[in-house]
Amino acid sequence: MRKRINNLLFAIGLAAVIVMLCTFEVSFAELWAYITRAGYWLAAILGLWIVLYLMNAWAWRVIILGSGPCPISFFRLLKLTISGFALNYATPIGLLGGEPYRIMELSKYIDVRRATSSVVLFAMMHIFCHFWFWATGIVTYLALAAAGKVPLETGTVVALVFIGLFCWAGIYLFMKGYKNGMAVRFIHWLGHLPGLKKWGARFIAAHEEDLEKIDRQITELQGQNKRSFFGSFCLEYVGRFCQSFEIFFMLLLFGIDGGGGAAGYLLTFLHAFLILAFTSLFANLLGFIPLQLGGREGGFAISVAQMGMTGGTAMFISIISRVRELFWAAAGILLMKVGKDNKPH
Repeated sequence: MRKRINNLLFAIGLAAVIVMLCTFEVSFAELWAYITRAGYWLAAILGLWIVLYLMNAWAWRVIILGSGPCPISFFRLLKLTISGFALNYATPIGLLGGEPYRIMELSKYIDVRRATSSVVLFAMMHIFCHFWFWATGIVTYLALAAAGKVPLETGTVVALVFIGLFCWAGIYLFMKGYKNGMAVRFIHWLGHLPGLKKWGARFIAAHEEDLEKIDRQITELQGQNKRSFFGSFCLEYVGRFCQSFEIFFMLLLFGIDGGGGAAGYLLTFLHAFLILAFTSLFANLLGFIPLQLGGREGGFAISVAQMGMTGGTAMFISIISRVRELFWAAAGILLMKVGKDNKPH
């Protein structure tokens, strides 16, 4: 059964990578021109994501250690991290491929309840940090606007207010989830969807005890094991900032350096951070689209224009980001078939 599920997820991921390859907005000749223009910066961007995945895997390991020993090697945890994110890229609404795969593979090393709670907590922390990242983007934008570095018009103010309310609501819901648990509430919520009411009632009746234990482990991370909670939070939050270097490198390639010097490079990095923050918000709001096709490109176009940059810059950033996604999505899918082992070491 486990092998069949693994093969099914592998097939879905492989098909999605092929779709992604066939849906580039430019011809192969134009794509190659973008890649050659990126040059060694493309290698730096691909290498940057090794660091980001290492931080993700480390954050997940901290969460696992918060509830007991972690018998799985860090290398295997890193492999599951990369493959899980690759599957999330490939499936609508995310979390429908990567998280079940991580639970299935991790349960070879620890019991299913611990595996499930650690994966749920890792996913929660990943999303929780996104809300804080977007909220930081609002503060950063207002600070740059006060310094006259970015425009602050009426439409922008309205957008920032809505984004701020959205981030506050997300942070509030997650803090309530960490305090009271989320597993039982989530299944209850699913049970209110059309066609799932009977299934939800049956699932809760059959697994209520397990769901309550998972909720207890969720609440324990924030309530009793604050070191693991804040450790994983810091790794995920800092990782979002490190991701800004991807766009920073591309802006430097276009000669956008804020006038040079330390102040100029800092301004360019903050612009890169804002482009990433608002683009990721826009793309995640359209998360029901597999691979976020179109959503990310629109986000880049809007964010780059808001920073006073050209449409050509937005197109370049969008295409190179797609190349990076394709590379790591393909790598993650292939890693599902590399180093498979049913026994822990």
